[in-house]
Amino acid sequence: MSESVWVSTPRQTAQATFPDGRTWEALAGTPVEAYVRAAYPDSSVPIIAALVNGELRELTYPLQRDACVTPIFLSDSDGVRIYRRSLAFMLVTAVSELFPDAQVVIDYSVPFGGFYCRVLNRAPFSAEELATIEAHMRRLVEEDMPITKERVPIEDALALFQARGQEDKVRLFSRRRKDYLILYRLRDYRDYFHGYMVPSTGYLKYFALHPLPSGFILQYPRRHWPTELLPYTESPRLSAVFQEYGEWLRLLGVEDVGSLNNAIERGRIREVILVSEALHEERIAQIAHDIADRHDRVRLVLIAGPSASGKTTFSKRLSIQLLAHGIQPFPIALDDFFVDREKTPRDEQGQYDFEALGALDLALFNQQLLALMDGQEVTLPRFDFHSGTRREGPTVRLTPDHVIIVEGIHGLNPSLVPMVPPEMIFRIYVSALTQLNLDRHNRVPTTDTRLIRRIVRDAMFRGYTAEETMDRWESVRRGEKRHIFPYQENADVMFNSALVYELAVLKPLVEPLLRQVEPPSPRRVEAKRLLAFLEWFIPCPPDIVPDNSILREFIGGSILQDYMPMGR
Repeated sequence: MSESVWVSTPRQTAQATFPDGRTWEALAGTPVEAYVRAAYPDSSVPIIAALVNGELRELTYPLQRDACVTPIFLSDSDGVRIYRRSLAFMLVTAVSELFPDAQVVIDYSVPFGGFYCRVLNRAPFSAEELATIEAHMRRLVEEDMPITKERVPIEDALALFQARGQEDKVRLFSRRRKDYLILYRLRDYRDYFHGYMVPSTGYLKYFALHPLPSGFILQYPRRHWPTELLPYTESPRLSAVFQEYGEWLRLLGVEDVGSLNNAIERGRIREVILVSEALHEERIAQIAHDIADRHDRVRLVLIAGPSASGKTTFSKRLSIQLLAHGIQPFPIALDDFFVDREKTPRDEQGQYDFEALGALDLALFNQQLLALMDGQEVTLPRFDFHSGTRREGPTVRLTPDHVIIVEGIHGLNPSLVPMVPPEMIFRIYVSALTQLNLDRHNRVPTTDTRLIRRIVRDAMFRGYTAEETMDRWESVRRGEKRHIFPYQENADVMFNSALVYELAVLKPLVEPLLRQVEPPSPRRVEAKRLLAFLEWFIPCPPDIVPDNSILREFIGGSILQDYMPMGR
């Protein structure tokens, strides 16, 4: 036994073992970046960060001991988040160097990949000024300037932001319980960004600036096309919704998370909630009014939107508003028009693809819609999910006072109803388009709001864990990108279901669920990321949320949960 043991000296190196089994060794304290470059010298997709023993780390992270290392590419969700954040930092730095008095606001994301930005303290940048900023950013990329971070006493950080007039950051950090703040530095500019950064500006090769009348777009690559920029496309309806929501935030006096926290601490949150809900109701009433104005032609209302947008509650509240106009809503479930199970198309993995348009019997659906609009008696189908077959449902006949309401992911796709005349259709896009950000430089992504909504709802009504919901999320997002987002500009109107106060209400409900996601779960990184940004919110009790709120669809207690429009 003693022959297999010998005296040694402490090893001064650390080994990194990659997913393919290869192991690389360097002196302890060598940054992960060096290991990654050695292991993947010719990677066609940039490596932005790494998982070190299951924990997300920046490439500057010094490896002190042996570890399992998994590269995070620009094509990964964490990689693209880090890239966008770093690109925003480079933009803010460039503007501060060229236009010291200007304040950049990173407002919301646009579908083709980019942030809509605006500038404070001056007129919007001209096309020539934006070209100058972009050229300056490209010089920073060529110079490959390091992006470093430093631990700063909270008093010093607050003084820095106060001197710049960044009251949004002062509001946010004045409640910080820790006595320090991590700031990032690029050249002589320091700022706070929530989350990790790339090691240097040389990583940020893919971007463009596009001028707009009221601001500009900072374009970045989408994760599925990591080394190219998609064609620039305008989304006027979506932009108008964000502009409207920005006006709502200014009306409420809650333009960032610090302002929301102030409202909660000062006892003004009930007013914020009531006004937010009133603005929702006013918008729904306006949509119902638009439909009523066209009721001599419109007989079909199609509602579509991504997961956890509150489409179910919206459609019920719209039905109530239509009744107030003397219009009888008649809901039809798109799921009842599924083809029999064995006829369902399959996806790339050979699994049934229930989200494909071909999973629906479009001919029957269109035939019955036209017959109902013509006042004919129709026997609707009912799909039996247990047997996977369609059966006979109720027999109905509609009057001229009726309007058919259909909610489903394909509602904005013209191929859903090719036989129905376009003038008879009113399309509505519903989504939670969050615009309440941590501060002017740190966004709260719309996708995160919807994911948190869904985690809470799935736990309350379906018995799913947060990990199970997150496991399904990538598939859900893939379906949205394929079947919903490409058609959103086809909508006659868009409804923003986001509520300025909702993350304060969802925080105490979702945090215990996220904390149950423990190592070695691959969802642990995502759970920690969501928990980290929720720390900035002061919690708000759910009992003051109105019982007809869209938020009640996710937290429970909705008066509309079992409501079905009956008409007269």
